Amino acid sequence: MKAVQAGRFGAPDVLVPVELANPEPGPGQVVIDVTHASVGLIDAYLRQGLFKDVPGLARPPYVPGLEVAGTVRALGEGVTSLAVGEHVVALSTDGTGGYASVYVGDQARVISTEGHGIDPALAVAVVPNAIMAHAALTGAVRMAAGESVLVHGALGAFAAAFPGIARQLGASRVVGTVRSSRMAAAAATKLPYDAVVDSAELPGALGGETFDVIVDPVGGLVREQSLDLLAPFGRLLLVGNASGDWSHRLDGNRVWQANATVTGFNAGGYIPARPEAVAPGAAAALQAVAAGLADVEVELLPLEQAAMAHERMENHTARGRLVLTP
Repeated sequence: MKAVQAGRFGAPDVLVPVELANPEPGPGQVVIDVTHASVGLIDAYLRQGLFKDVPGLARPPYVPGLEVAGTVRALGEGVTSLAVGEHVVALSTDGTGGYASVYVGDQARVISTEGHGIDPALAVAVVPNAIMAHAALTGAVRMAAGESVLVHGALGAFAAAFPGIARQLGASRVVGTVRSSRMAAAAATKLPYDAVVDSAELPGALGGETFDVIVDPVGGLVREQSLDLLAPFGRLLLVGNASGDWSHRLDGNRVWQANATVTGFNAGGYIPARPEAVAPGAAAALQAVAAGLADVEVELLPLEQAAMAHERMENHTARGRLVLTP
């Protein structure tokens, strides 16, 4: 099979096209002929070696890739919920295996998209992230109908899944923030935000408005400012660190004095511990995509250009979600 492999930790140029043997399914596994593989920040973090000391995560040489879409190629022993040829999306357990023409994964993380009429490029760009957004909002912060939600980095890969899911859960208002350079893209977005503001102008851009739930995949100064934007008893949900500021810290005294809750959500740890979150999350994700609540811009690149995709993601020149095609 065609694949892209990281032979060592480092810059994007460690990603090299290779030929590998086709995987075979073990018990409870599904083999997928991959048509699309998404590129995400977690792929870059793993490639850079930021999590090299975390048990269970990738060690070179490995094939990166967290999310794929395609059709079922073969079924392992005990898999009865899927059929060969069925259209699916899948989420890797350890963030590896996706940058390939053939992928093997656990059946619990393979979701059928059959009959939903969803383009596979959009499916891989949105459905896995929407599943995680649903788990985060319903499990990690228990968002209730009628609450307001603020999403930082509003057009980012993971962040873009939150407004549609929040709408499904009955959010009264959903607002996003983006960098100044992304304001034009925000004005054209089809995502269901009530408004999108420039994060460089926080907190003044929100005119004193506060929110019950704030989703922060950005970190750094934006994370600190979020404490000023929380409504009484609000919840700040930390889902990433796109700013790259790994030294930033929150003031615990401010959290205490505000009666705020700060909750982390790391899908790589949450989903294995709460596998029951996948089924309702998948149902919500497919419904959101089919209803047009998760329309994001997708740019397709050949699998062999994975290194270029990582470069563009890191230097913020990607127009939308980058998806590789084997």
